[in-house]
Amino acid sequence: MTAMPAVRSTHRILAAASPIAIAVFVFGVSFGVLAIAAHLPAWSVVLMSALVFAGSAQFAALGVVAAGGGVLTAVLAGALLNLRFVATGIAIAGSLPGGRLLRALLAQLSIDESYAMSARAGPPGRPDGRTLLITGALLYGVWVVGTLIGAVLGPVLGDPKRLGLDAAFPAGFVALLWPMLGGRHAIRCAVAGVAVALALAPVTPPGVPLAGAAIVGLWLAR
Repeated sequence: MTAMPAVRSTHRILAAASPIAIAVFVFGVSFGVLAIAAHLPAWSVVLMSALVFAGSAQFAALGVVAAGGGVLTAVLAGALLNLRFVATGIAIAGSLPGGRLLRALLAQLSIDESYAMSARAGPPGRPDGRTLLITGALLYGVWVVGTLIGAVLGPVLGDPKRLGLDAAFPAGFVALLWPMLGGRHAIRCAVAGVAVALALAPVTPPGVPLAGAAIVGLWLAR
């Protein structure tokens, strides 16, 4: 008989997520600074973080706007990047409480980092819903606050790339995923995803490579 995993306390979940929260906060500040540099109104920058809550999609949309692209193109770029959350949403659905509507609302807290934390905390194939919700709520708060600070202090802080702030998110995410690559099957899924993303990157719009990698990884992990 398989033993059920112990329920983690809120304090332990927050303690485990705090290093990631710091990185997300810095990433949010970077986004706020870059958005103000692109001449977006501060209120719209903060509202975007509060409603979208997806750093990669927001940066993709910001890049389109900064390059002179239209709003529709920016929205499409962000939507393509967020296609990968279809896979994580399917994986986490059975671990969230309530009916379909409540689960759909709670699933908005499922981002890359909160999902990875829940996958590590739960048994194989079933992410821990409580870990996802607590971690997601924490990261949502620091992301919005970080964006607000970046939008307000953007002219003072200067270019986040010059300060190295833009490296905080990818470095933190790699550190988060590294312990999950302990088995050959996990490594095989990761390598296949990377190969697909690299193959699609030169010939497809932003977001398609990540979506393709997510689909292949999910198919191999079935």
